[in-house]
Amino acid sequence: MRAFLIRSALTGLALWIATLIVPGVTFDFGDLTTWWAKVGVVLLVAVVFGLVNGFVKPVVQILAIPLYILTLGLIHIVINALMLSLTSWLTDNVFHLGLDVRDFFWSAVLGAIVVSVVGWFTALLMKDRVENLYS
Repeated sequence: MRAFLIRSALTGLALWIATLIVPGVTFDFGDLTTWWAKVGVVLLVAVVFGLVNGFVKPVVQILAIPLYILTLGLIHIVINALMLSLTSWLTDNVFHLGLDVRDFFWSAVLGAIVVSVVGWFTALLMKDRVENLYS
């Protein structure tokens, strides 16, 4: 449970950094004004993003195996952008606040690249250990 919470917080950090760097990727906080409520929304989006990456992304990756071969793996960026756009759509339609991605091509693709790079860097900092997985 602890590892899930830490990974969700790091994913929220990666999403927040993407909103700072990429134009067109923002958080929609609705009428929430307190700092803690905004952090809660970021963590909620991070959990939804983790669930989308955990359940939808493997199916899409298996279906896209021929495209992985054809594009030498570059389709992975497009799939990550699709998962970011799906997270945006889910949080907007279910919770009416959350992540807002304006357009697919530049905003979602660049946002997915930033989230991937920041996620990769934070994964280097947090090594997978047995005690982290089961406690």
